[in-house]
Amino acid sequence: MEKRIKGSCTTILVGKDASIDGSTIISRNDDGHEALDPQRFVVVSPDEQPRHYESVISKVQIDLPDNPLRYSSIPNSILTNGIWPAAGINSENVGMSATETITTNPRVLGMDPFVEDGIGEEDIVTLVLPYIHSAKEGVQRLGALLKEYGTYEPNGIAFNDNKEVWWLETIGGHHFAAVRIPDDAYVVAPNRMNIDEFDFDSSDTLCSDDLLDLIKKYNLNPDFDKYNLRHIFGSASIKDTVYNNPRTWYGQRFFNPEIENDPMDADLPFICHANRKISIEDVKFVLSSHFENTKYDPYGSGTEDEKTMFRPIGINRNHNVHILQIRNNVPSEIAGIQWLAYGANTFNTVVPFYTNITDTPACYKDATGTFDLNNMYWLSCTTALLGDTDYDFYVDMRNDYELDTMSSFRKLQNDTDEKASGQKDISKFLEEANDKLANDALKRQTKLLGDMVIAGSEHMKLRYNLND
Repeated sequence: MEKRIKGSCTTILVGKDASIDGSTIISRNDDGHEALDPQRFVVVSPDEQPRHYESVISKVQIDLPDNPLRYSSIPNSILTNGIWPAAGINSENVGMSATETITTNPRVLGMDPFVEDGIGEEDIVTLVLPYIHSAKEGVQRLGALLKEYGTYEPNGIAFNDNKEVWWLETIGGHHFAAVRIPDDAYVVAPNRMNIDEFDFDSSDTLCSDDLLDLIKKYNLNPDFDKYNLRHIFGSASIKDTVYNNPRTWYGQRFFNPEIENDPMDADLPFICHANRKISIEDVKFVLSSHFENTKYDPYGSGTEDEKTMFRPIGINRNHNVHILQIRNNVPSEIAGIQWLAYGANTFNTVVPFYTNITDTPACYKDATGTFDLNNMYWLSCTTALLGDTDYDFYVDMRNDYELDTMSSFRKLQNDTDEKASGQKDISKFLEEANDKLANDALKRQTKLLGDMVIAGSEHMKLRYNLND
């Protein structure tokens, strides 16, 4: 079986009382092993949803219900290895992001091996999101699919509705555990098993029926007096100390600067409480970050060893960043917002697309494998590449662009929210608003790239001081 795993993501979850406006938020960098992988933003209507699904990678075949919901999606543009929808919000305002590749250990796989012809990241959004009416129902449906079909990889999956955020982690081939994130809490989750202390008797947890029995039967618990799922089912490897743990450390450092921790610490907490309410801009900053104001920043002033010691959150292998927001301060018909940006996150901004729609803007939908600066994927990748050549020189341009662009998006969103009431065709109205947002984003990103080219041309090495 050919596997194609996007094993490099970072997830941030925010409960409704922890966010600045009472929204629930799930978000993720959809990263991969390759630097470029063109992405699309689309809407899947009920008539486009398959009734019989077959995976490209594992060849698993699954009959699906006849009553799918409409949902947004961020699939790959090149479908050689399947759809890989990544994330979306359905017509019931339930969000889903899948997946965060996580870790496991030999004791777990000896107890419940992976299933070669099971489901994986390629499939999970397609199999779950169109059929759920709440975040908890998403956990339950995915848990049932894992039990029946199994999986060939370990993954973390996020769900949200307007009330709750749930996080599920797969365990071995057929098992899972899930936690309802407290309303006043946030989570930063890298590519490792993230759930720590787990209460099997809580109404805020769900898991496979036999999970506790298996822990006892196979002597999986290394702790004396608690059930820490990261210790039981995850890893504590040298790779984690440089690849995973530092990303959690930096995110928690941003939201709780008053707390000092070790970036290599394997036991950084899963559930955290910020020292302030969290905004979309905060989430985007962390998902774009590269250890700014520390000696570990690849663009910073540390030694070469320090600058390359840890894997940053924002990286050249970011394919998209999505922030799925279900709002509580507006009518339900405009509550779902899929903030989206493409490419490496250092020189892009997220756009607040409404999801109660039937179509998406062309410059976000029509990416192909052919380079095209009229498409936001390729434009964003180009801007990031140029910015990488001299980050300190270009970063002020990026900062001004980000402030102006996000201000413009916020104004367009506020205007749309205020005018939405009483619209006869709300989907058409929101599609027109999305087109305005996309056109504004394309124009401003193009101007940023142009400004960078003009300014950077004066600093090329291929020059001479005398002019004739």
